[in-house]
Amino acid sequence: MEPPHNVTSQHAGTSPRRPWVVGISGASGTPYAASVLRGLLAAGEAVDLVVSRASRLTLLDETGISFRDAHWRADLREWLARGADGKPETFPVTEADLADVRHWPAGDLAAGPSSGSYPAKGMLIVPASTACVAGVALGLSKDLLQRTASVTLKERRKLIVAVRETPLNGQTLKHLVALDEAGAVVLPASPAFYAGATHLQDLVDFVAGRALDAAGVPHGLYRRWSGEIGGAGGAGDAGGAARGQ
Repeated sequence: MEPPHNVTSQHAGTSPRRPWVVGISGASGTPYAASVLRGLLAAGEAVDLVVSRASRLTLLDETGISFRDAHWRADLREWLARGADGKPETFPVTEADLADVRHWPAGDLAAGPSSGSYPAKGMLIVPASTACVAGVALGLSKDLLQRTASVTLKERRKLIVAVRETPLNGQTLKHLVALDEAGAVVLPASPAFYAGATHLQDLVDFVAGRALDAAGVPHGLYRRWSGEIGGAGGAGDAGGAARGQ
């Protein structure tokens, strides 16, 4: 009799790949997503990427980069190398850095993350549009991004929703409350200034770092509060080293 597959795997000393799923919706804020992705990869995490159709238009508008399914790896590398100020080749990103990234087309509802049996750690939606928030809160699952978020909630995995919109109307606030009650972390893309930001990238990295904090992923994206008033004044360029400046 053949042993169960999981027993064979354990005896072979292997373990399944367990990625973080990163969903990118059509809200403005693609630099937030890029910073989160760089942070996950720097921490040695595997990543499954879902880029919605609307977000591709935003990415094109904010960076000039076309994200194409057939050339996603080259497009992703160009995107992650770009700074929040639009400067290309700000960050060193190699092919090896992207070795454990997998891309799933947003229209592929048969993709791995669409099933609860797929071994994902959790999901970050960065940025999350109000349309995306509504779809996840209502369980619409109209595309892979929303379906994966619904699966993440039903499997009681971590779901971080970095909503990027202002002002918020009453209906969106109700949807955000529904997500909170379902177990998601609602994380507004709201940068703080106590970390001594001297560059646009520092503000972006603060939000990305807080998203990674919520996921429990270690990083060094921002200067943490230490209880010292005025400490930011001597912080200098907190993100300069990371940007190679």
